[in-house]
Amino acid sequence: MTELFLKGGPILSLIAALSVISLAVILWKIRQLAGLGAFRSGRATQAALTQWLAGSDGEAALQQAKGLRADFARAAIALHQSPRWDDTGRKEEIARVARGALQDIATGLRALELIVTIAPLMGLLGTVLGMIDAFQALQIEGGNADPATLAGGIWAALLTTAAGMAVAIPVAMCLTWFDGIHDRLRHDFEDIATRIFAHKGPRG
Repeated sequence: MTELFLKGGPILSLIAALSVISLAVILWKIRQLAGLGAFRSGRATQAALTQWLAGSDGEAALQQAKGLRADFARAAIALHQSPRWDDTGRKEEIARVARGALQDIATGLRALELIVTIAPLMGLLGTVLGMIDAFQALQIEGGNADPATLAGGIWAALLTTAAGMAVAIPVAMCLTWFDGIHDRLRHDFEDIATRIFAHKGPRG
């Protein structure tokens, strides 16, 4: 392993650092989303919301519902019942709360996007620099160049491209997964807010 890092040069070391950073961000995002309840089903929230819309004690049921959607539903119901705003103000405030929650969920995704973009480029840069060195050696040696030595320089140069792709591919998969969670929760927030504001029952 040490020999591979030496052959890959500083570019390979930078790619290895990117892999450590990306792993740390991914594990942090999984822990954050799990704490927010993003991996749980929204059925409990929907059932509690249905009880509230039907005039039952939906707030008590929402207290039992776990997860971010239940928290958002409680906040939306409280704002909908608040006498401080008119309908426009309530909608804007609920939208603000939803944007804040979605912003928290999106935290860290830009970093993963950057890693997905630059890891293959850094690998390609390392390959280009390695090929330049290999062909410079070939020019200096001329007809006396050892083909085995030249081949060794070329595969060492290609090593950085493989490393960059090995980092970018799993990070891209995780990023797609996190984006899907973000889109699903945004849809849930919109559905909850729409159902609450479509409700014609009494407030308070």
